[in-house]
Amino acid sequence: MTNPLSQYFRQPNIYIKLPSQGQNYPQGSLIMPTNGELPVYPMTAIDEITYRTPDALFNGQATVNVIQSCLPNIKDAWAIPSIDLDTILIAIRIASYGHDMEFATTCPKCQDTSERTIDLRNMLASLRSPDYTANIQYNDLEIYFRPLSYKNLNENSQLQFEQQKLLQIIPDSSISDADKMTALTKAFKQLTEITVRSLSISITTIKTPQALVTEQPYIEEFLKNCDRELFNQIRDHVLNLREQSELQPLKLKCTACENEYEQALTLDMSSFFAPAS
Repeated sequence: MTNPLSQYFRQPNIYIKLPSQGQNYPQGSLIMPTNGELPVYPMTAIDEITYRTPDALFNGQATVNVIQSCLPNIKDAWAIPSIDLDTILIAIRIASYGHDMEFATTCPKCQDTSERTIDLRNMLASLRSPDYTANIQYNDLEIYFRPLSYKNLNENSQLQFEQQKLLQIIPDSSISDADKMTALTKAFKQLTEITVRSLSISITTIKTPQALVTEQPYIEEFLKNCDRELFNQIRDHVLNLREQSELQPLKLKCTACENEYEQALTLDMSSFFAPAS
């Protein structure tokens, strides 16, 4: 039996095209409409409660739940390629609270604080997808890349947070200097391991004259043993791809001293999804 109240359920407020155009999604994780435009629904009251749950925010589950609620065509939000994430979050914010968003800014020169308003539609239109078909050729190797998934990004962020917290705690701990040095060395090693693992996941294939290598453990081992020049070239290529898909900082001018400066905009659930007061 159909719910007689179903006609009063929320309806899509906007439609978006993904920067990735639906590429790099595992089978079954995305239902792409024929016209390539995904409907975006406003958040429900349950969604708002979800993103206010600290544990769910930290482990990424709140973001996943809200995305799958507001974009029902996305069946597995953990699989979202990183290049689509900002577009999706901005679209949910627009669908839920409108396209204008207020934010506070402080001039780095005179420390004057002011409230500004940004049109998120302009920000949405400015997002672009890097060319992940571009590869690196190094001697007889060809190296191909892909964007990290939201699951990859979240796991890396948690691991980095834990190690950086350790690095802050260790110098003030009561253990001996020798034990501090051992603990610091271990923490730095773990951060390096996280970086190498992240790079290995960003590589989809390494082609040699004899084989196509796609196994992530083999690629990770290769990164640990290749020469410094190639490693740096891979790292810089991956960083450049990620930077191309990131939100550009806002260019602002102080109303008090007319100093021109830039301010980054972070799309974190706790503040970005708060409605304007």
